[in-house]
Amino acid sequence: MGFKESRDKSDRYNRDERGDKDGDDKRRGGGFHRKKVCRFCSDQDFILDYKDIRMMQSFVSEHGKIVPRRISGNCAQHQRHLTTAVKRARNLALVGYVSMGN
Repeated sequence: MGFKESRDKSDRYNRDERGDKDGDDKRRGGGFHRKKVCRFCSDQDFILDYKDIRMMQSFVSEHGKIVPRRISGNCAQHQRHLTTAVKRARNLALVGYVSMGN
């Protein structure tokens, strides 16, 4: 019995001990996860405008990057419109390209 075979057996043993022998329980976070909903689709009064600085800042990270869809919860169509609006706001210096500081 070589090193690789003994390692495989010990891995199987440790996996069985943890309780995820078939690999179903990949995420260990637990807790309640609410489904993200597009703000623009759900609320028709929430208008996407590049001149609204406060709204643009909510979709830009502290490092100046546009927040991705999987985090913001926007649908694909509104995420594309949001990206265009943020780029227009950056071009007019309403929203910064990068954050100030380090």
